[in-house]
Amino acid sequence: MEMDSQPSDVDIVKGDSSNAPETSSDTVNESKKMQLMSWINKSMKIEMTDGRILIGTFVCTDKDANVILSSCSELFNTEKTGISEEPRMLGLVMIPGRHIISIHLEQACPVHEITTVV
Repeated sequence: MEMDSQPSDVDIVKGDSSNAPETSSDTVNESKKMQLMSWINKSMKIEMTDGRILIGTFVCTDKDANVILSSCSELFNTEKTGISEEPRMLGLVMIPGRHIISIHLEQACPVHEITTVV
């Protein structure tokens, strides 16, 4: 079997750019990668085109904007669907990018704002 001489996707992304000068697009791409990396293990709320809202922990994404969430639960947007149901636990899910309307990071409360009622 003959080996294809075309570079793989990994080779194209990483490449050997050790001698190439860094361009502004390289800097922008690097900052976007860093932003995505900072979202890993953060809680996200994703609104979908069919009115569902998924809340879970961000695991990863791909070049097609598909998103993977772990410990995910599903809610229905009652304004759009007219359905009023209890949240349902889904677990690990893959959300196709073409069905995503919006993504929101769920911000955790700072420790000093959390109070205990005794």
